[in-house]
Amino acid sequence: MASDLSPIIKEDISNTLESLLSATATINSTDKASTDDLSGKQCIKVETDFEFSKFETVRIKFYIPSHAATKFEYLMLGGIGDLKDAIDDEISDAVNEIVSNICGSISTNINAQGFDDLGSMKFSIVKNEILQCDDIGSLDNVYRFDMALGDDKIELFLDLQSSLLPYVSGIATGQETEAPIGATADMAAPVENVPQNAILSLLGEESIENLKLLFDIKFKLSVRLGTKIVLLKDITSWDTGTIIELEQMVNEPLDILANGIKIGEGEAVIVEGKFGIKIKHIGDKRLG
Repeated sequence: MASDLSPIIKEDISNTLESLLSATATINSTDKASTDDLSGKQCIKVETDFEFSKFETVRIKFYIPSHAATKFEYLMLGGIGDLKDAIDDEISDAVNEIVSNICGSISTNINAQGFDDLGSMKFSIVKNEILQCDDIGSLDNVYRFDMALGDDKIELFLDLQSSLLPYVSGIATGQETEAPIGATADMAAPVENVPQNAILSLLGEESIENLKLLFDIKFKLSVRLGTKIVLLKDITSWDTGTIIELEQMVNEPLDILANGIKIGEGEAVIVEGKFGIKIKHIGDKRLG
């Protein structure tokens, strides 16, 4: 069964809108678009290409109706002034920037997950234009995103290429698959069949119970971006805006620390709009 990209797409749409517009963004539901949803509306179409290393290049078309588009530009400008009545070039540019940021976030998260059936991904904006929503054409693969943006309700529409539909079943059906992100459903082993810890298999029952008493002890987990030895006289000369060059190279793994003790190494990823760490080396075990 194909990996489901639906959680990534939904979360990155919500998180990106929240970040850029400073307003809570929530996707309430997704369903097939109907003629009534789009009739008589003006919208901005942004066409994007998603190029996968282990799959074909697929095109996703974003349709942003005038109500959402004018709201986007209004919030990007800090909510100052009045909402515009119709889409203009400034609103089109704002929507294009928002869609670019959404696609960039989706690309980053897909690459961090390392889907076996899709591989790495990069995107490009093909074009954007203002049109009447009635002129979209076939709605066979167009899906409506019913959203709350702050106290307002908005709609977004995505036209998904047919070949991509098996990978967005959570959008097409409105329900996510049970397989975890980063694994196809047939690869996901039931939790009860996975040992809690390889160490436990080496211990007797009494030792296991004693060890379990320690499992709830809390450790402060931190990630070290880099280090540098400096002189006290250097520190006294620092001021706001001073840039300190660390010894860590940008392509080197980051140290993972538990209570200040290095336990592994990893690389930074974005998870639901927050920084995360993908473990590349833990103890004596290395990834790849």
